[in-house]
Amino acid sequence: MGKTTGNRDWAQIYAIYGIEQWQTLVFLLFHAFFFSLLSILFLIYFDQICFFLDSFFLSGAARLAAGFTGAVTALSAVCLLFAAANFLYSDVPLQYEMAQRMVSSVGDWSSVKTALDLGCGRGILLNAVATQLKKTGSSGRVVGLDRSKRTTLSTLRTAKLEGVQEYVTCREGDVRTLPFGDNYFDVVVSSVFVHTVGKEHGQKTVEAAAERMRVLGEIVRVVKPGGLCVVWDLLHVPEYARRLQELKMEDIRVSERVTAFMAASHIVSFRKPSELVAGPREVRLDWRC
Repeated sequence: MGKTTGNRDWAQIYAIYGIEQWQTLVFLLFHAFFFSLLSILFLIYFDQICFFLDSFFLSGAARLAAGFTGAVTALSAVCLLFAAANFLYSDVPLQYEMAQRMVSSVGDWSSVKTALDLGCGRGILLNAVATQLKKTGSSGRVVGLDRSKRTTLSTLRTAKLEGVQEYVTCREGDVRTLPFGDNYFDVVVSSVFVHTVGKEHGQKTVEAAAERMRVLGEIVRVVKPGGLCVVWDLLHVPEYARRLQELKMEDIRVSERVTAFMAASHIVSFRKPSELVAGPREVRLDWRC
């Protein structure tokens, strides 16, 4: 399937991480096959279909209706195949490539003692961070936090397969109230996770937006002054950037758009200042939203 960065091949990476979005992929492929078959039947039996439609339409309109329906069916099949291909690419190859990009944005991993991967999932980003710690000979560790204990146990298994288990700790926790003290981590990262917080309220609701901002505030709270945060997410990164500006974060950078899971995604990175001056002689110490 081709080589990736270094000596890793996709077969090896898929064997470790599997396909997380397989239900969506099966759904898209099934419907793509169905619409493809339907469009072929329209092509083969076009004259018969036109004859059948003659009893419902005016003269000449039957062929137009049959042709239009067949074209829409074929276009639907193409769109579904494209969506399936994008989901397959986004599920592992893109996440792996973006993880490498995110870890490369941290200048010196040898000085990192504590790192956090928020919503670690299968551990693609978590293990990329651990690999960097291992390569630089750092004594640091990366903590993977997820809402599910079952997921954290699975993530530990992937870390063992990657040979970085001694650099990884996983724990279950609520991302809206992180179980860590203030100014705890040197680096905080997160990959396509924050947008899922509050989804029970609906993605475009005020309640969901408030939940996402709460998570963002928790990220800022637990990172050390001068610490770096790198977040890759879908749909809502522009609102994250605006909120980070309100919190007076430094070096806020938003990447170019990358299509992932058929949605717009960006990486936003920022650095927490040593202190935040909110007004004349006023220093804000509480980062919670």
